Amino acid sequence: MPSGSPGTRTSSSALRALSDDLAAAVERAGRSVVAIHARPRIPASGIYWRDGVVVATSHTIRKEQDISITLPDGSRAQAQLVGRDGGTDLAVLRFDTTPATSAVAAAGLSPNHSLRVGSFVLAVGRPGDEGVTTSLGVISAVGDKWRTWSGGEIDRFVRLDLAIYDGFSGGALVDADGSILGVNCSALARGTPLTIPHTTVSRVVDALLTRGHVARAYLGVAMQPARLTRSLAERLGVSDAPHGVLVVMVESDSPADRAGLLVGDVILSAAGRPVAEPQDIAEQLGGEHVGSELALSIVRGGERHTVKVTVGERQASSDVRRRGRGS
Repeated sequence: MPSGSPGTRTSSSALRALSDDLAAAVERAGRSVVAIHARPRIPASGIYWRDGVVVATSHTIRKEQDISITLPDGSRAQAQLVGRDGGTDLAVLRFDTTPATSAVAAAGLSPNHSLRVGSFVLAVGRPGDEGVTTSLGVISAVGDKWRTWSGGEIDRFVRLDLAIYDGFSGGALVDADGSILGVNCSALARGTPLTIPHTTVSRVVDALLTRGHVARAYLGVAMQPARLTRSLAERLGVSDAPHGVLVVMVESDSPADRAGLLVGDVILSAAGRPVAEPQDIAEQLGGEHVGSELALSIVRGGERHTVKVTVGERQASSDVRRRGRGS
């Protein structure tokens, strides 16, 4: 197509419009992205989540007090660590004095339905005093609720296909309008760029601000998949689902121990739902179940029994109690 033809001019205009829109999206989101000086060498990114409160990724915060934060207008303010949740790798900081709205803007959140595979997205970070950085890519996968290797519950699995620059973790995933979809993190999946959806972030922020930690349920057992023999499954009437999980360890004075669960028991179902993998039980141990009773159908000595366990709460050793003003 000849240069200067109507078709060329149309393509050029469309490209310029896209470029302007992306730059505007970064500019809008950048008003909420801050630089946190809480580790050696490169500062970490964080997001001004609500009045006086900043969210970051826990693994990038190496200090707990007297943390300096660079705001989008270039000024600096002091903050303290409120708490951290190792399960979701999120940390919450609070400014000693709430910054002016002219210095930093609270995050503008995107609707949940914006998390769509193939959507153009921007990772926006602020790894220093020089300004924001960004990379452009797409959402490569969106899945259901999942549990991290350290037990954190994340509402959606969101994998990204974009470049990871310094300051990626703790920065914002941004849609084409400049609204924030979540907090980026590279530590939850061995370097794979993921985003923690803002629904999860807000839930963790609420928990850390009100309780200083995120409640995490546990039973105190180690398990592995098991399969019943055909004759035993037929005798117990579970030949259509002859699977379960074998208890291989019971922690002393744990909820499972107090309920009488023993090494060698085979758990067939939990709360009436068949169990085939340890993850099937873990999925029923959300923080909201702490203190509730969980009925386990087990096989012990070739006979079927029911054990009722009162779900306990595990306190993560890495949790940091609320500090700073108001704590």
